[in-house]
Amino acid sequence: MNKVKKIFSAILGFILMLFAVFYISTFHPDDIQKEKVNSGEKMPLLEKGKEYKVLSWNVQYMAGKNYVFFYDEWDGSGPDVRPTSDDIALTFKRVAEIIKNENPDIILLQEMDYNAKRTDNKNQLAELLKLLPAEYASYTDSFYWKAAFVPHPKIMGRVGMKLAVISKYKIEDATRYQLPLMPNNYVVDTHLDAFAQGSDTMQRQVQYISDLLTGMNNKKNEWIIAGDFNLIPPDNSYDYLPEAEKPYFQKESEMKVLYEKFKVLPSLADMSKNRNAYFTHFANYNKEADRTIDYVIHSDKVKVKDFYVRSKDTKDISDHFPVIMKFVIE
Repeated sequence: MNKVKKIFSAILGFILMLFAVFYISTFHPDDIQKEKVNSGEKMPLLEKGKEYKVLSWNVQYMAGKNYVFFYDEWDGSGPDVRPTSDDIALTFKRVAEIIKNENPDIILLQEMDYNAKRTDNKNQLAELLKLLPAEYASYTDSFYWKAAFVPHPKIMGRVGMKLAVISKYKIEDATRYQLPLMPNNYVVDTHLDAFAQGSDTMQRQVQYISDLLTGMNNKKNEWIIAGDFNLIPPDNSYDYLPEAEKPYFQKESEMKVLYEKFKVLPSLADMSKNRNAYFTHFANYNKEADRTIDYVIHSDKVKVKDFYVRSKDTKDISDHFPVIMKFVIE
């Protein structure tokens, strides 16, 4: 009996040690956390009455479109585990070309890698800034996936993924808000969960965003939130999904809450006229874009001058298209 107890104790101790190592090696941020801002003292500030342009883009860690990654398939069977270094370098150049051509005032990026094995342990924000004009001197970023080692057979190494904000204008401060737990700022960059099927995570995240934006309205703030919501619009988009993918979405989209309470782009009216023009997601395993899952939401005093999805010349860059809005703050 004593021998059995010793063996059991040794096994339990080993399990606890593994758990401790895993916990220490992964990211456990505070629910609300200040982030470092790089911004020159003499940089200009946003002004009311002046027109600005914001670009939001999930750049898929600069992987390009030559792959079907293991996580792209719903059953995890995609054949590829990482992009080549050459493809990453080419995608960086293409992303920089589009940004310089669009010349946005504010850039909101999702899926930017930092010190990740799959992208050669580079700081992708720093690499991109080298390719952009010097006027983009204000920037900040924040982790939303980080671990010293992920023991998944298709990863087996360090991971690090960030949201990034780049601006021609001074960023006063930056705060990371954990979903569903976000900020009382003019511009918010977000990326909702992509793998939350079978739980109420998406509903809770959307409800938190709804409560946050309502609170900002009550304080009479002007605000914009944009990013990859990983949710289809509350129209008939569900009916167009492949049958195999319908179980991963709700027939009544969680986005309905946001569309009913706030100004969301693309609007349902615009999509009813030409839904293809507003597709933002081009899955790596598909031959063409087939759904809208990226959005811009704004307060009443943000007056939209133009809104569009740049898809014609960006199909080779990421599994998402850049979403662009020109606006004036009244």
